[in-house]
Amino acid sequence: MKLYLVQHGEANPEDVDPSRGLSAKGQADVKKVAEFLKSLQLCVKAVRHSGKTRAAQTADILAQSLASGDGVVQHADLAPMDAVEPIRNEVEHDPSLHYMLVGHLPFMGKLASLLVAGSESADVVAFQMGGVVCLERDDKGVWRVRWMVTPDMF
Repeated sequence: MKLYLVQHGEANPEDVDPSRGLSAKGQADVKKVAEFLKSLQLCVKAVRHSGKTRAAQTADILAQSLASGDGVVQHADLAPMDAVEPIRNEVEHDPSLHYMLVGHLPFMGKLASLLVAGSESADVVAFQMGGVVCLERDDKGVWRVRWMVTPDMF
């Protein structure tokens, strides 16, 4: 099973855009990453996002470059300060499906750390806005970081 974790792209400041949608740089960065992902021909069950504008916009841009059975779906439990256990339990009980989760820090970092190291505080990945981290679970149930791509690579 593969799980793709994405920190949303750079957002506008709240005083400029109260909904904190993606900035022009954030949109451009996510588009660069999406173009790279397109070349990999990734297939995911769904691109799930937190519902916050910046995460939804990031998910929409990425989904245009992915084969996705359920498309883009808002999903509970992906907000910045949400507990990571519900999502861990969800992905571990459905090992046949590949998901992309688009959300926020510190949530994404805690989820990656819990899956890979068994502790939310292990800090195993240095997420970057608009970046994608691919985690893979082997047949024994062990999660590892398979790869990471960030906008500054392009």
